[in-house]
Parts: sequence; structure tokens; C-alpha cells
Amino acid sequence: MTTVGTFRTLALSPPGRRVGSLLRHPRAARVLSWVGFVAAWQLVVPFLPTDLVPTPSEVAVFMWNELRMETVAPHTVYESFSLSFQRLGVGLFLAFAIGVPLGLLMGLRRWADWFLHDFVVVGLAMPSLVWALVAGMWFGFGDLAPVVTVTLAAVTFVVINVAEGVRNVPKELLDMSGAYGVSRYATIRHVIFPSLMPFFFAALRYGLANAWKGLVLAEVWASTEGAGWVIKFWYDAHRSQGIVGYALFFIIVAIFIERIVFGRLSRWVFRWRPSDDRRTPEPEATDRDEAVPAAVPAATPGRQ
Repeated sequence: MTTVGTFRTLALSPPGRRVGSLLRHPRAARVLSWVGFVAAWQLVVPFLPTDLVPTPSEVAVFMWNELRMETVAPHTVYESFSLSFQRLGVGLFLAFAIGVPLGLLMGLRRWADWFLHDFVVVGLAMPSLVWALVAGMWFGFGDLAPVVTVTLAAVTFVVINVAEGVRNVPKELLDMSGAYGVSRYATIRHVIFPSLMPFFFAALRYGLANAWKGLVLAEVWASTEGAGWVIKFWYDAHRSQGIVGYALFFIIVAIFIERIVFGRLSRWVFRWRPSDDRRTPEPEATDRDEAVPAAVPAATPGRQ
């Protein structure tokens, strides 16, 4: 049932039942959460001790003008995000090209885990801001510093998730492949990789989240163009609606990637799994079933 159909059905229901049904329906709950957020935002702003916090209407007007390419910024929103997506794609590709082999090596070989473990932990604990500043000092302004920052911010999450996924492969499957003389390549391809998919998607999600943060910081500190740099442009111009508007653009893009790209890709990859929505229908009671009395406990042997 669509969201519109859900609201139409609830309009004909009693008030108490409407609220409970809305909260239990996933799409309606998501819509209500955003409506509540915008309403709270609009109500709180007039009571704040500053005029620098924009109202939702001001941000909406700014975002609409940006989408219509009516902006005073040097680059439009389409040009800025197009460049940022290119940097993000190259950086994530390098992170997975480096992280997947290292994760496989750490999961399959103990000496590799001992050798690389401390470096992976340091990479996980390092703030993305440090990578952005270091890359900016090393490579200057341009495309290289944001790409390097994205790679360094995401690669350790890829390594640790892939390594943990390899360690969680059932030992019985590995023993069976060894007993039947399956080659190492075939074992990785047909045994390890399928078991690795949940951890691979976790690496993809966490890697992308940290790559986004690193990319914005790198474009703020080590670039003269891109979506992150445009946020700094509006900050220097003292246009708070520009900062909040571009932050909402990032949120919209993140939700689109999570719901549309990752959601559909995950359903396709794990299509062999049984769906949680499938419920076994309960058998309908017949006249014959209703006529059968409740079962009587059997008598204990030896007693009359």
C-alpha cells in the first residue's frame, strides 16, 4: 500500500487507531518524523537569542534558487556536486582496491593480522580533519588532496570489515573445500566472498559515511571548488541559509544513496534470503475443528 493510500485509510479510522497505525507504518513514520522536525525548527527559531539561524522557509527559498541556478556563488550546485561526486568515486574506488586485498590477507593469514592490526586501529581512530589538513599540506589545492583524504578516511573501515568477515566464514565450509581439493581462488570466489557480503555492505556504508566527511573537510581546507568549498563560501559571506541549505543537499544525497542505491543493491544481492514479510497463514477453523474437544492428558500407566 502506498503512503497516500495509508493516509486515506487512516482518515476513516478512529483517532486513537490512526495514531497507532501511523507510527507502525514505516513510510508514514518517516514522513511524520520530517514533518515534526520542520515544525519544531520553525517554532524554536523565534525564541533563539540570535538572528543567524534561518527559518525553514528561508532555507527552502535558498535551495530552490540554487536548483534554478540563480546563485551568486562561483559554481552552481550541479557543478559543485558533480565535482565532489567524481572525487568521492575515485577515492572510494582506491579505498576498496586497497582495503579488500588487505582485509582478505588479514583474515586468511595471522602474520598479516599481527603486522597490520595496529596501523588499522590508528586509521580508525584518526579524525578525518587530520587527513584533510595533512593532504592539503602535502598536495596543495586541487583534486589530489580531496581524493587522498577520501581514500585514507575510508580504507581502514574497508580493511577491518573485510577481515572480520573472512574470520566469520564457517570453518566447516573451509574444511570441506580443503578436503575436496578446491583451489584457493575457487575457495575465495565461491565460499569466502558469499559469506563476506554482509560485512562488505557494512564496509561500503561506513566507508561512504566517513568518505563524505573527509571530502567536505578536504574541500573546505584544501580546495577552491566543490560542494564543501561552497559551504565555506557561504560561511565567509555570512549567509547561514546557504550553509544549512547545502547541508540539507548533503542529507538528501545521503538518503538517496542509502534508500535507493544501497537498498536496491542489497535486496538484489541477498535475494536468495527469505523475506521477513512472508508470514505463514494461519489455518482457518472449520466446523469439524470447533466440534473437537480439548485434548485430555493421557492417564499414567499403572493407574486406574
